[in-house]
Amino acid sequence: MTGRDDKRPAGERDALTGGCLLFLVLLADAAAGLLVAVLLMARGLSRTDTGSVPAGEPSADWTPVWSFGALALAVGVTGGVLLRLGHRGLGAVQLALCAVLV
Repeated sequence: MTGRDDKRPAGERDALTGGCLLFLVLLADAAAGLLVAVLLMARGLSRTDTGSVPAGEPSADWTPVWSFGALALAVGVTGGVLLRLGHRGLGAVQLALCAVLV
């Protein structure tokens, strides 16, 4: 540790840590949401309407289910990590968003 860190008040260090942690969580959730959006858009673009009727029943499309499941998992894990680190408010919001996605 440097001498400068020892002279900072504890509240200032906690605020800086909380701000950086909030930024990282926001960045991770935005990346997971962007990944889901790209997967769903690519899936939608891959469907082409050729005008012909399919021979049998169409197969189940599990892509949206898996995509939103992965997003809910990412949000839930970050919420659990936040709770484990002692940030109860941020962790509770993350877990509430996880419940909405599930």
